Amino acid sequence: MTKLAKPPGQKLVKRMSTRTKGLIVAPLGLLLFSAGLCVFTIAADAKHNGATFQQWFLWGAYSLILMNGGLLLFGQAVRYRAQLDYRRFVRRELKKRDREWERSRPKRKTSPS
Repeated sequence: MTKLAKPPGQKLVKRMSTRTKGLIVAPLGLLLFSAGLCVFTIAADAKHNGATFQQWFLWGAYSLILMNGGLLLFGQAVRYRAQLDYRRFVRRELKKRDREWERSRPKRKTSPS
């Protein structure tokens, strides 16, 4: 079986930093969720004005897809942000531990040569 090549977009996303991914995905998630709410109002208006069941139902299903997609993307952005915060916390703790270790370590005298 031959190995399929990865799409170029997948390689691009893999090389992006976590911060960049979060900065891109968060607004996209909010935009998708907002679009889903707008489509939902269209579906509600269609139902209220007496449109056929199929018409307002399909609008409503489409709006749910958009809203759930937006929430998923925004949740992924929150996950990226948590990863960044955790990495920052670990780096600070390691630096703090190293500074304390350097202070408590006895100083050795070095020879002039």
